[in-house]
Amino acid sequence: MSIAARTAVIVDAVRTPSGRGKPGGALSGIHPVDLAAHVLRVTLERNGLESSQIDDVLLGCVSQVGEQTMNIARQAVLAAGFDERVPATTIDRQCGSSQQGAHFAAQGVMAGQYDIVIAGGVESMSRVPLGIAASVAGSPFSPALHERYPAGLVNQGVSAELIAARWDLSRETLDAFAAESHRRAADAAAQGRFASQLLPVPTDAGEFAVDETVRPATTEAGLLGLAPAFRTDALAERFPELDWRITPGNSSPLTDGASAVLIMSEQKAIELGLTPRARFHAFAVVGDDPLLMLTGPIPATRRILERSGLGIEDIDAYEVNEAFASVPLAWAAEVEADAAKLNPWGGAIALGHALGSSGTRLLGTLLAHLEATGGRYGLQTMCEGGGMANATIIERL
Repeated sequence: MSIAARTAVIVDAVRTPSGRGKPGGALSGIHPVDLAAHVLRVTLERNGLESSQIDDVLLGCVSQVGEQTMNIARQAVLAAGFDERVPATTIDRQCGSSQQGAHFAAQGVMAGQYDIVIAGGVESMSRVPLGIAASVAGSPFSPALHERYPAGLVNQGVSAELIAARWDLSRETLDAFAAESHRRAADAAAQGRFASQLLPVPTDAGEFAVDETVRPATTEAGLLGLAPAFRTDALAERFPELDWRITPGNSSPLTDGASAVLIMSEQKAIELGLTPRARFHAFAVVGDDPLLMLTGPIPATRRILERSGLGIEDIDAYEVNEAFASVPLAWAAEVEADAAKLNPWGGAIALGHALGSSGTRLLGTLLAHLEATGGRYGLQTMCEGGGMANATIIERL
């Protein structure tokens, strides 16, 4: 097998606009299966492919309950009108689910087991609310888990608070970062930076084509007026060192959305007359402290840089998911990253965090930024529930 055949490349990346993940949000009237089917269908159309050419579809989804259960990837393949012989599976690595899907797809190509794969993700947080899966048929926190962590693990908002305290990130610093995320995203949208990947979605109210979660008028002063989101008396007693700095303004919003990337061998892309836009250069996935939970991008970055032989200074842009402002800020401090290269077109605080979709949303944004700026290497990393993180390095072609 030639080197080209073992190289996994990205040919296309698409996403829906980000809808507010609450009743009344622009995408809240669309079943998540149909939302995912939309990005799958358009991926084929944009690239002149027949569905029978797709070896597998790997979609991320976190809240796999209700409308998002029964292997939503397979339901989406069928709803998209794909050949019934196209298989599909749904992946849950929490917020990194679709990034993990892209890893599995690229690794399958590199191993010679796939020629063409679609990786992506979907989450409708308006229709399948965050946390609802844990309320069905008992708790996922077993007696053995309680025995190992008798004080109990905490929700991600509290983990974000612990990170802010440990890295001494003030409320002003967090809110300034959040306001800058909205400013960068609004500027990028105004310049048409997302146009290559953004797919308008037909809705009952008309075509939805703009990220609903971006608030161009956001200011640090306005954010400072918001109250902390995660403080309770019990948590304040358990963590007396916290002064509670995490608010809805410096956190990612509840979001509806879907995204996908078309991955294939470089040889297959050339054979089909398609243009490889980037190759997968390196992968990493780690586990980390489940109480701090969101610090995984730090060891994941160190591991992937070591594996790739690159330094942080060799990377032209980094997409670090803004689940909360404290996450990329602590990451940047630890790996000595250039703030100008960090989420240069805004991050999830502005562009939204449709859980299962976010990994390939970030990947598409990273690819588009490298193409717009002539950068060579891009790094993506994502904090994940339970204390994990994925990291990916792509190389623009």
